[in-house]
Parts: sequence; C-alpha cells; structure tokens
Amino acid sequence: MPRFTGQVVFITGASSGIGAALAREFARHGADVALAARRVDRLETLAAELARAGRRAIAIPCDVTVDADVERAVARTREALGRVDVVVANAGYGVRGSLERLRLEDYRRQFETNVFGVLRTIYATLGDLRKSRGVLLVVGSVSGHVATPGGSAYAMSKFAVRALAEALGPELARHGVAVVLVSPGFVESEIGQVDNAGVFRTEQTREAPAWLVMPTATAARQIVHAVARRRREVVITGHGKVAVFLARHAPWLLAALMRRFAVSRREELP
Repeated sequence: MPRFTGQVVFITGASSGIGAALAREFARHGADVALAARRVDRLETLAAELARAGRRAIAIPCDVTVDADVERAVARTREALGRVDVVVANAGYGVRGSLERLRLEDYRRQFETNVFGVLRTIYATLGDLRKSRGVLLVVGSVSGHVATPGGSAYAMSKFAVRALAEALGPELARHGVAVVLVSPGFVESEIGQVDNAGVFRTEQTREAPAWLVMPTATAARQIVHAVARRRREVVITGHGKVAVFLARHAPWLLAALMRRFAVSRREELP
C-alpha cells in the first residue's frame, strides 16, 4: 500500500527542482498535494500532471517572504484538500559572492527567504501538524554543515536552518510531530539560474560537474523514504555524506581543504 494514502502534503518552492520532484514522489505514494510557489504557471502544469495520475493537487501562488502569504496558502489547502499531514519547507535560493562584493542587503535578502521563509511556513502549519501528529520536512543543505568560499550568505542561512530543525525536533516531539532535516549536496535544480536578488534567469551557472549532480527524482525517493521513517536527518548524495563526515570527525582536514580551495578560486569568486 502507498505510504501516504489519504494524507495531504503542503510544499513550498514546488515549481521546480527538489520541490517539484517531491510533489511527484509523494503523489506516487498516494498523497494529495498543495503546490505553493511564485511561478504559478509551472505549478498549474504540475498540478494537472498529478491530477491525470489520479491525485488531487492544487496550485497556490505564494511568496514565503511576504507576511501572511503562507497562511493564505495553507487556508486554501485546508479548504480544498483538508488538514495538512506533511509540510515541506523547501523554498529557497543561493546568494553567491565574496564578502567584499556582497552587502548587508544581500545577506538580509538571503535570510528573508531561506530562514524567515521557513519560519513563516512552520508557524502557518504548526496547528495542522499537531492535530495530525505529522511530519515537518525542512530542506537544508550540505552547506549547512560545510561553508565554502564565496558561499558565506547561503551557508549562514543553511546553518541557521539546521539549528532550527535540531532545536524543534525534541520541542515538537511531545506533540507527536516529527522534524526531518534533509541536507542535499549537488542535486539537479535551477538554483544556478536565480541571481542574488532572487530573480530567475534563463542562463544556467553550473557549480559542479554533471557527473557529481544527483537527479531530482533520485533525491526525492530518498527524501520521501526518510519522511516515511520519520528520520531526524538525511544527507543526500555520496559527496555530501563525505563532506558532512569530515565536518563532524575531521574538521582539521576539511579546514585545510577549504583553505586550498579558496586559494585556487581566488580569481573566480564573483
């Protein structure tokens, strides 16, 4: 039997990448899905695809940086699909650049989406999760364990998200709510097409060789399996597991590698 039959999954950042792949995977396991993001045309296309596969799916315009936007999206979800059982706080993007080239506003903008957007999503859905004794899935990153040169803003936001998930795990456990943190490494996505202002661009900036990038469908299968098991954290991709292992058990080696990497990239940093 599908693992999520009769359950409702609410996903932010569902228009592409991991968010869209998770919508397909949860639907494949029997869930009805609320798709929330800014690019409504993509959401509607995905919702139609899931409906043809026999699942209920709705497309909801939502900007996690706007106060009350997530609350409105969750209210629409309840009206159309019922109480939420699984929440996927996935919306996010990456600010890139060396410290000298970034400004305070770049860091603020990064935190507004990647950190406060997650908090808005949690506050909007916490009542549902307590009633359903459901699962909160927080999408972090290997960058929440390992900070790389040129990625200080993004890493700061993902370190904060990891701290939030780790604090909320035991805090919400007494209400029967499981908190699952997913920390992906390089997974196929459009993050390289979003500039520092959060604007989508047609050109792609690749940050990793193709052979190192995991397909979104593969990542989604691993993530949904972790949600079904209510695991505390799952690190996605082999290289991601290695990086997190080094951060935990050989930080001196990782620091040396990062220093070497910084020197080799000093002329490349945007």
